[in-house]
Formats: sequence, C-alpha cells, structure tokens
Amino acid sequence: TARARRDTIVRRLAELDRIEAAQARETAREEALRDDAARAIAALEAEQAAIAARLSDGEAQAARLAADVNAAELVSRAAEAELAGLLAREAAMRAERRVAEAALEAAQAQVARTANDAVRIEAQVAALGDGGEHETAKAIAEKEAADAASALAGGEKALEAADAGRSLAAEQRDFAESGLASARAALAAAASERFALADALAQGGSGTISVQVEPGYERALAAALGDDLDAALGNDGARRWAGSEAVGDDPKLAAGLEPLSSFAKAPPELARRLAQVGVADRDGGQALAVGQRLVTRDGMMRRWDGFVATSSGAATAERLIRDNRLGELERVLPSLDKNVATATEARDSAAASVDRFRRLADEARASATLAERQSRDAVRTGDAAANAIDRLDAQRAALTERRADLEPLIAASAQSVDAAGKALAMLSDPAALASEIDSARDAATTAGVEVADRRAAAATRARELAVDRERAAAAQREADQWRDRSRKASDRLVETAERAAALAAERTEITAAPDRLADDIARIERDTSSSEALVAAAANAESEAEQTVGNAARALGEAGEGFAAAREARAGAAARADAQTARREELARECGEKFECPPPLLAAQFDFDSGNLAPAEAERETFERLTVERERLGPVNLVAESELAELDANRAQGAAERDELQEAINRLRGSIGSLNREGRVRLLDAFEKVNTHFQSLFTTLFDGGHAHLELIESDDPLEAGLEILAQPPGKRLTALTLLSGGEQALTAVALIFGLFLTNPAPICVLDEVDAPLDDANVDRFCDLLDRMTAETDTRYLIVTHNAVTMARMHRLYGVTMIERGVSRLVSVDLGGAEQLLAAE
Repeated sequence: TARARRDTIVRRLAELDRIEAAQARETAREEALRDDAARAIAALEAEQAAIAARLSDGEAQAARLAADVNAAELVSRAAEAELAGLLAREAAMRAERRVAEAALEAAQAQVARTANDAVRIEAQVAALGDGGEHETAKAIAEKEAADAASALAGGEKALEAADAGRSLAAEQRDFAESGLASARAALAAAASERFALADALAQGGSGTISVQVEPGYERALAAALGDDLDAALGNDGARRWAGSEAVGDDPKLAAGLEPLSSFAKAPPELARRLAQVGVADRDGGQALAVGQRLVTRDGMMRRWDGFVATSSGAATAERLIRDNRLGELERVLPSLDKNVATATEARDSAAASVDRFRRLADEARASATLAERQSRDAVRTGDAAANAIDRLDAQRAALTERRADLEPLIAASAQSVDAAGKALAMLSDPAALASEIDSARDAATTAGVEVADRRAAAATRARELAVDRERAAAAQREADQWRDRSRKASDRLVETAERAAALAAERTEITAAPDRLADDIARIERDTSSSEALVAAAANAESEAEQTVGNAARALGEAGEGFAAAREARAGAAARADAQTARREELARECGEKFECPPPLLAAQFDFDSGNLAPAEAERETFERLTVERERLGPVNLVAESELAELDANRAQGAAERDELQEAINRLRGSIGSLNREGRVRLLDAFEKVNTHFQSLFTTLFDGGHAHLELIESDDPLEAGLEILAQPPGKRLTALTLLSGGEQALTAVALIFGLFLTNPAPICVLDEVDAPLDDANVDRFCDLLDRMTAETDTRYLIVTHNAVTMARMHRLYGVTMIERGVSRLVSVDLGGAEQLLAAE
C-alpha cells in the first residue's frame, strides 16, 4: 500500500510538472495575445487619427469643389443663354425672310393665276360656240315627249283591261279557294273521324262474330243478341254458336214485325236466332211465340216470356254504330279525295288566270311606267336643252365680265410683286450672325466641359470620403474586437495564476511524502522478508484468482451483452405485440361497425373459407378496389320499383291524353276549316258591299273619277292586306298615299260612309274632317252628309270650325265665355229657325 501510494504521488508530481509546463505555455500565449492586441489597438488608433485628418481635409476639398461646380454652372448657363439669344435672333431673321419670300412667291403666283385665268376665260368663250346643237336636241325631245304621251295612254288602257280581268279571275280564284278549303276540311274531318273510329274499335275490340247491320238497326241488333255476339263459332269454347237448322213448324212473327235477319248479315249459325227476332219502330204489344223476341230501333227488347229490357247492349250497339260509320267513311273518303283534287285543279286554274292577268297588268304597268319615264326623260331633255341655251348666254356674259374684272387684278398683282421684292431686299442676312453663334456655341461647350470636370472631381472626392468613413468604422470595429480579446486574455492569465498557486501548494504538500513512504517501504520490506514465500504463494493464488476473475468478468460481460440484446429484443417484441393488439382491437371495432359481428364470426356469416384467403396485402388491395368500384356505382335506389311503376302510370296517362289531344286537334282543325270557310264567304261578301258603296260615294264626292278597294299580298282573303286605289278626275289611277291631303280626306270620308252604309251604326262622330278641304269640296262633303242622313238612321256629330259646314248643320253646339273664367254651353237649332222663317 505504501509503495502504491508512493507511486501515485510520484505520478501526481509528474502530472503536476506537465500541468505547470502547459500553464507556462498558456501564460506565454495569452501574454503574447495581449501584447498583439495592444499593438493592434495602437495601430488602429493611429489609422483612425490619419483617417480623421483625411476626412477633415476631404470635406474641405469637397466644399471647395461644390463651390467650383456652382460657379462653373453659372458660367455655363450664361453661355447657353447667350447662345439661345443668338439662335432666337437668327430664327426670327430667317422667319421674316421666309415670310417675305412667301409674300413674293404669293404675289408672283397671283400674277401667274390672273394671267392663266385670262387665257382660260378666253378659251372658254371660244369653246361656248353658238348653241345650235342644243336647239336641235330641244326639238328632238319635244317629239319624243309626244310619242311617250301616246304610249302612256295605250299602256293605261291596257292596265285597266288587265286589272278588270285580274279582278274577275281573283273572284273565281277566291270561290275556288273557298271550295277547296271546304273540300279539304270535309276530307280532314272524315279522315280524323275514321282514324278515331278505327282506333276506338281496335282498343275496345270488335267482338268474336262478324255481323253487318243496316244503319239505324244497330241498337235493335244489340238488344236482340247482347253479349251473345262475343261467343265463338263452331264446336270450341265455353260459349259458342253451334248452329241450328230451321224446322218447318217454327212460329211465324206477328203482323207488323219484320225479321231482324232482313236487316243484318250474320253467319249461318245465327240465322234461326235472327229469324225469330221481330223488329218494329215501337212496341205495339204484338203476341210473341215461344222463343221469339221483339226489338225496337231505339234498343228496347221484349221476350216471349214477358221479360223486357231497355238500353241493353249499349256497348255492342255503339260498336256496331262505329262499324257502320267506319264503313260509310271508307266508302266516302275516295269521293272526298276526288273532290279535293277537283277543287285543287279549279283553284290552280283560277290562280293561273290570276297570275296571267297579273303578268299582263305588270307588263302594262311596266309599259306605262316606261312610257311615263320616257316622257319625263324627253321633257327633262328638252328642259335641259333650253336651260343649256340660257346657260350658254349667261356663261358668255359672265366670262366677259370676269375677263374685264381680271385687268385690275393683274395690275395689283404686279405691284404686289414689286413691293415684296423691295421688302425682301431690306431684310438682314441671317448669315451675319453665324460667327457670333459659333463663338457662343464654343463658349457654351467649354463651360459645359468645365462643369462636367468639376462635377467629376466632386464625385471622386465624395467617393474617397465615403471610403474613408467606411474604413474608420471598420477600424473602430477591429479595435473593439482587439480590446475584447485583450480583456479575455487578462482574465485567462488571472485564472492561470490561481491554478499555478494551487498546484504549487499541492506540490509543497506532497514533495516530502515519497521519501517518507520510501522509509516505510524499507521497513516493511525488512519485516516481510520472512514471509516472501507466503507472499509468493499468495501472489500465485492472487494471479490465479485474478485470472479467474478475468474469466468471470469476461463471462459476465458476455452475459451482460446477451442480456442487453435479449432485453432489447423483448422490448421490441413487446412493442410489436402492443401494436398488433391495438391493430387487432381497431380491426375488431371496424368489423363491428361495418359488419355488425366480431371477426371470428365473419367466415360463418359471409360463408367463406378462411384457409383459402390470400395474403393480407392482396386482400387489402382487393378490398380497396372493390370499395372504389362500389362508390363509382353510387348508392342503391331503394324506390326504383315504385318510381318505375309511377313512370309507367304517367306514360299510360300521357298516351291517353295524347290520343285525346290528337282527337281534339282533329276536331278543332275541322272547326277551324269550317270557320275559315264561313269567314272567307262573309269577308268577301262584306268586301264587295263596302267596295260598291265606296265606288259610288267616291264618284259623288269627286264629281267623277273612279276608285276601288283591292286585296293584296295574299290569295287568302283572311290573310290579305287592303289597298285603296283612287283616280280623281283628270289624274291617273294611284294609291291613296300618293294623293294630296284634300284628296286623301275625301277618299277616307267615302270609305267611312261606305262602311256605315254596309253596317249602319246609331251614331257617327267626325272630328275636323273638313279641315284640309276647300269651299267647293266642303259643299260636296255637306251634300253627301245630307244624303247619308236621308238614307240611314245614323246621327252624325261633326266637330268643325268651318263656317260653311256649320251653316249646313241642323243644330249647333258651342262653348262661349261671357266673362273671364266662366264658360257656358250654347246651342242653336238651325232647323227650327228655318221652319219659323218659312212659317212667317
């Protein structure tokens, strides 16, 4: 133990030596670092002082350079101002010179223009000639105008003839159109009725036995047979007609009864039955033999045993009526088709006649229009020739006058040229300022260069000052860093001195310990020399024990490593087991939510073999794929069946409604055809009456002339427009819109009174009708009004300001204001006044 302690102390002393050497090196390094910091700080402070001096000098130089720049800019601006003034003077001089030159050119151009005008006027006077060709053109135009007037008269006669023929053809066409519409309506009604009957018979069935009965006896046959018509013929069927041979002793029908077999055609199996059924218009109480029946045409049946039934077999009767009607329609339809074809041919023929007369009218109208245009062209040509002659004389006089007016202009233009030349000669030459402008431009350029140089020097000095300021800031930062390093080195030196003192104290304490321990060791070695054998044996035992301990330590280390590995493996297995347990619980929860059963029961519930399952990943992929496909399909419609039934019901209802609508449409089309036929007939009749009255009243109002109404734009009267064509005396036939205001007013009055004559009304109000009329036409209007009053029971109220009209009225009503703000109604009975005068 003493030796070990000594060895420990010796090792500690050696370690103290190493520590002290290291501290000495560290102390030297820190002192060197502190010295370097001091030198660096001194150098940076010197550099900062130098930079501060340079900054002071640089700022002074910058101020001087700024003052120099300002002075140079003043000099440059003065030079530029002088240059600008010289350039402005030069520009003004050039502008004045250009103005003078322009004035001279304008005066010279005026001289040239006046000379050219004089020459052109003389040439125009020579080119005018004597105008003989215009006299010839005037004579030719007068002859062409006379020929065109003759052609116009012939065209108007041809137009009147074509219009008359077209009117007659239009009447024939309208009559044929009406007949065609009637035929088409009858055909459409019959076809729609046949379609409806066929459809109804197809839907309701036509019975098992085919029986034909004369019209009017359907209800009698239905009352006699009833539902027996639905029985089968032959030997098959629960209900059938097997037939029965007539025997000689079959009872005869009573007097006044006809056998039903005389009015119906049926299979032989029904012959005996029909022969024993008597038909009468009414039941007269005739006696019936056994097996006989009496039926009436209205459907009453009385049997031999006293049984009476009324309205029996209504459905069968209706079916038989429909069969007869369908057969009748089948027989009638070909004749209706033939009627439509005949009416179509008549309509087409009348339409062709209308087109032919329309073409003739168009040709006549075109001929008249051409003749009128030729007449207007000839008149225009004659007028143009006369105007040309007058224009030649006027132009010759005007040209002579213009030539006389040019003489003073020529003299004035020559004077203007002389004045402009003198003014141009008196102006200064701008070239005299060229040398001064060049000198000013050189001075301005030199001043600009000086300003640029001063500005460049100032910018250079500013950049140098910026660099010095940045370097001074950087030196300050470096000095601060070196001061921080010096302070930290001093702190580390203090810590090193403290550790050195502690090590010295420790060295002083343990320096004598080795010698003392050496004496103890010598004493102990002397005392233990006798027990060396024991020590050797103990050493051997200790060596073996140490070897054993080493082996055990190695085994313990290996066991510890294996234990650590096993513990880690157990921890990993426990963690995986916990994760699998949590996963199993999660899967069990999901299974309960989705399938409402625990996982062990899934195989039994869904009937699959758990031993044939694929790996988990494959099953998961299959499950995800099937889930995506199911989501793509969408949710199941649980009410699809009820929706389908509802749609079928709606479809059936829609089909029924469609059939009803189609039948209603057919009936409506037939009704529309009938209404259109009636409307065309009534409209054409009213049109003819109004046209007749209109023509008569127009002739009365205009004391001659001709006018008529015409249906245009369509061959169908219901769709045609109305055109009023009028020909006052002395004018050609034209539309209402081309007449004058007074003519239009009289024509409108004739049309209104024609309407009142066709369909009189109890009262008629005419507001300012006579406003555009002159006195003569007002008299004609009043005469017509007297005629209308005598021929009709209509009372006429005339609103007018015309004294002539008011004088012809029976009674006058007016409003007067006797005093301001007070109005009073005044009436005068002119008819009573006339009677009083006549009585006196």
